[in-house]
Amino acid sequence: VQLVQSGGDLVQPGDSLRLSCAASGFTLGLYTIAWFRQAPGKEREGVLCSTSSDESSYYVASVKGRFTISRDNAKNTVYLHMNNLKPEDTAVYFCAVLVFGECTRVAFQYDYWGQGTQVTVSL
Repeated sequence: VQLVQSGGDLVQPGDSLRLSCAASGFTLGLYTIAWFRQAPGKEREGVLCSTSSDESSYYVASVKGRFTISRDNAKNTVYLHMNNLKPEDTAVYFCAVLVFGECTRVAFQYDYWGQGTQVTVSL
């Protein structure tokens, strides 16, 4: 079981970015998926989450309307679409899979994690 992330980059405020999280060893579409982020000197925080029935939960109010999750079941990949990025979005972003259960912002409840990818928003 493995989650491999890609897509992090250095971008300017107002830019868009798409992060990918590709799974091997299991079928992503069957499970709850979340994206977390960790900024320097801060704890890891849940950003948003999607159940296998595509019900989304947002845990950071400032990303609502800017960030969305999508899945490509044929590619066994989940994406985080980030629009109108702000400097405060700068962090290492992680995808995570919860095998049993619905969305939660509690990191330790997730079973599998991607390796993380850096997103930096700066002029």
